[in-house]
Amino acid sequence: MVVDAQLGQFGDLLFESALGVYVLAMILHAVEHALLRRPARAEESAREPVGAAVGGGSTGAADVNDAPAGAAPPRSRAERFGRMGVSLTVLGFGLHLAMLVVRGFAAQRVPWGNMYEFTAAICLVAVGAWLVVLYRRPELRRLGVFVLLPVIILMFLAGTVLYTQTAPVVPALRSYWLAIHVSAAVIASGILLLAGVSSVLYLLRAAHENTPTRLAWAARLPGADVLDRVAYRATALAFPIWTFAVITGAIWAEAAWGRYWGWDPKETTALVAWIVYACYLHARSTAGWRGRRAAVINVVGFAVMVFNLFFVNLVVTGLHSYAGVG
Repeated sequence: MVVDAQLGQFGDLLFESALGVYVLAMILHAVEHALLRRPARAEESAREPVGAAVGGGSTGAADVNDAPAGAAPPRSRAERFGRMGVSLTVLGFGLHLAMLVVRGFAAQRVPWGNMYEFTAAICLVAVGAWLVVLYRRPELRRLGVFVLLPVIILMFLAGTVLYTQTAPVVPALRSYWLAIHVSAAVIASGILLLAGVSSVLYLLRAAHENTPTRLAWAARLPGADVLDRVAYRATALAFPIWTFAVITGAIWAEAAWGRYWGWDPKETTALVAWIVYACYLHARSTAGWRGRRAAVINVVGFAVMVFNLFFVNLVVTGLHSYAGVG
């Protein structure tokens, strides 16, 4: 298999460009969040139409009644910064997607055969899921800084500690199951990243509502009910995909190693994550377990996913030790 090294280097440049654009977008969202001086309106917990005003709760926005008849109210400074942040996020997503496409052509395989590519793909799915949420609920734009922060951290680690030059995958991964099993794991992990961030923010928002003098900045977050719904719907979408990933992984294991399950560290941790998320969905759908306790379970599931991504892949030795770091 011939590897195009120059095309691979161009993919690395696209990766660095996407990371730089995401950083700028996060800064703009941080400025937007800082300009939101008043607490979020309580009515934002109810679903607003897609065309609703974005960035409600900020000061400096003129009253609709003060605007001329037939004219849109002027945008606040917070909204202008937020919209620029969204535009840069879309640009970064395009560069990010192009990076994986170029990497795939350079290596002549699916572009998630090592930890560098796998982490980059997870971040791409997370940003894509966030943009879908923004399209449906533009008033949630103020969460942009919190969504982009873990994406930037993961991409920075991918581009430094986990970086691997474009190369063919090891023989054990040269299977069509790489495109099926790992793709499902990438999609589920990216969506669950968004769900985990939403649950963390839910806990912070709920803590502010209980002790408003200690976490005053959390008043700028959307209502706890909104964050709870985002986390639940993202997890409900990702869970069957993760289930598919676990099942196809077992099928691949039987084809490669002659057994469906061997309690390998990667398999075991993936099963633990599946159980935790199953408990979350069950708890969240039960009236007595909605709210803080369900959010804590979701955060635990997110922590298990992070543990599975880094510790199991990089520290523990097992049959899934294909990190390709170095």
